[in-house]
Amino acid sequence: MLNCEKSYNIKQTKHYRVLIIEDSKFISDIVFSELNKKEYYIIEQAFDFATAAQKLKENTYDFILLDLNLPDAYGEELLYEVKKLSDAKIIVLTSEADKQIRESLYKNGILDYIIKNNKLSKSIVAIDKTIQLISQNHTTNILIIDDSMFMCKQIQKILKIRNYNSEISLTATDALEKLNTSNINLIILDMELPDRHGLDVLEEIRQRDSFCKIPVIIVSGSDDAELIRSCLKSGASDFIKKPFNIEEFTLKVDIATTTNRACMEIVCNQKILDEYKTAVDNSTIVSKTNPKGIITFVNEKFCEISGYTKEELIGHNHNMVRHPDMDSKCFKDMWSTIQSKKSWTGKVKNLKKDGTAYYVQSTINPIVDYNGNIIEYIGIRTDITELELIKNELKDNLNISKRNFKEVYKTSQEYQKAIDESNILSRADIKGNITYANEMFIKISGYSKEELIGKNHSIVKHPSTPKKLYKKMWATITQGKTWHGQLKNRAKDGSIYYVESTIVPILDENGKILEYLGIRHDITDIVTIHKELENTQKEIIYKMGEVAESRSKETGSHIKRVAEYSRLLALLAGLGEKNAELLFTASPMHDIGKVAIPDSILKKPGKLTDEEWIIMKTHSKLGYEILKNSSRPILKAAAVVSYRHHEKWDGTGYPNGIAGEKIHIFGRITAIADVFDALGSERVYKKAWKLERILDLFREERGKHFDPKLIDLFLNNIDKFLKIRDKHKDLY
Repeated sequence: MLNCEKSYNIKQTKHYRVLIIEDSKFISDIVFSELNKKEYYIIEQAFDFATAAQKLKENTYDFILLDLNLPDAYGEELLYEVKKLSDAKIIVLTSEADKQIRESLYKNGILDYIIKNNKLSKSIVAIDKTIQLISQNHTTNILIIDDSMFMCKQIQKILKIRNYNSEISLTATDALEKLNTSNINLIILDMELPDRHGLDVLEEIRQRDSFCKIPVIIVSGSDDAELIRSCLKSGASDFIKKPFNIEEFTLKVDIATTTNRACMEIVCNQKILDEYKTAVDNSTIVSKTNPKGIITFVNEKFCEISGYTKEELIGHNHNMVRHPDMDSKCFKDMWSTIQSKKSWTGKVKNLKKDGTAYYVQSTINPIVDYNGNIIEYIGIRTDITELELIKNELKDNLNISKRNFKEVYKTSQEYQKAIDESNILSRADIKGNITYANEMFIKISGYSKEELIGKNHSIVKHPSTPKKLYKKMWATITQGKTWHGQLKNRAKDGSIYYVESTIVPILDENGKILEYLGIRHDITDIVTIHKELENTQKEIIYKMGEVAESRSKETGSHIKRVAEYSRLLALLAGLGEKNAELLFTASPMHDIGKVAIPDSILKKPGKLTDEEWIIMKTHSKLGYEILKNSSRPILKAAAVVSYRHHEKWDGTGYPNGIAGEKIHIFGRITAIADVFDALGSERVYKKAWKLERILDLFREERGKHFDPKLIDLFLNNIDKFLKIRDKHKDLY
């Protein structure tokens, strides 16, 4: 059951009160200093149990960081005394790595067991990460399915410590009813149920569309290999044998719920993206064509305004709605502009099926793939027929003799009123100073009439708008020509708004400019929707990459660093800002194929066997197969990155063993970024390499594994790459 309101984009808003009970002032001060950098912590310190006890009696805390070796108290007795004084969740800090004590402490309800060693900074990061995870768990609902009420209560007690919500079902029938009516995020399933075998229940869960994606952890008293295999094949996320180690159990629950939460965000992001698309479709006139200009899509508003059906429009070009009054030069200019991969904006007069005219303000955007080839054109239009008819009628009515002057004057006032009330208007003298602004201008800008009159329009100019745009505008209107374009403005309160502008020079009978008239339409909603569509698509791609990396126990920082490294190297290689940004967005999905690799191989801490390595190498082609059929430039680029980033310059890579420049440049760049980050990061199967050892390898593999030119660029600019590495350190 999808609940985007609850799962999507949870923000940190609460402040947490933390008490550090640690006899070493040096360690306590370091922990205090690092955690205090986070704005959501309120931290106090105690250096012995007596002081801590007094604070616990006087105050309420959310979390306690507890050293088990204090001058006046020690060990499990200390934990027991602290728990009597406070309901706060306890994270133990200790220098002793005793397995029996560790398990005993988890049974006594601690949240985490963190060993103090020479990697104290990592321990502090682990503390913060644990607290952040716990703060999100209150939105997660877990269903425990077990025929033993005693076991259910034990599991429920463990889950409550970590802020999870939980429900209990003692039978398969009751469990399936709860799944139909409740929002469940994780299932913990026993195999021996009174009415059905757990494996049958698992298979039914996976067959039902409404909850087939919910992760399921099997808890069983049997560790029979055939049973484990059957459970995993039927879609179980993990398998735990009873009696279980509490720390192992909570870690597996946390991994399953975190992965489920990330998947939910992807689904919810996609849902929002679809809603944005619907909003654009419902609010504007939209059409798409192939590179030859043949219509491939029209929305309902296009059919409504043109009078044609979709069947009549698709497969033809836009000439069927072209009005004979339109100058062919306009369309030549349009075609020339969009074929050069630039957007075209302009006013177009069209012809309906019934022979009547209509006017649209059009923006046509070319859509290009990762190779820079145009794959389609998208036209987005707004209906301006009413405004154009008013302007044309005003022009006709003014073309009369002086005897009708009073009638014309009265008519012109009415038309001026109509235009004034339906548009954002301003007038400026020949120096550009504002002489008039209507109520709509005042409302959208936030300035009063007194604040605007006498100033030029730079008062609402947004600083990010290029100066050359205004120079071109001024050059056009000072020549007595009309200027059309889109402007990004800034209101008095700092908010941003966008307008489609037409600036008309008003001439006297001798052709001399008297003043300038600015007519604008507010298009902020449309621009905002476009930006949100783009950002949401990028967020979905990043989250997909994050899910793939999390399965192999990589960190989110790994894909951030690889993306940043790839963009920097692309810019250094001269690919340009657009291609560099495309690679930056696509590269987080370089290992998306790993979602199809079994956990037994992906998470294996030791060396893979030859058979396992063959399976592992398939992830690059699997990623390509997942993405290759998309028509979206970002996903097509991601397909190339996934397919080619394990190829080697000398032809000894995989999956195809191609060499040199036959390997796509995106693959060659991502290969360097991925290997550089992987070697410098600690993994379950290896320690992090020192920088000099990594650089020695890159020099040795120049012209073998890696593109020699790209390696030279990388080594010559290593300081820039190290800044990125330091900015996005691993959080574990």
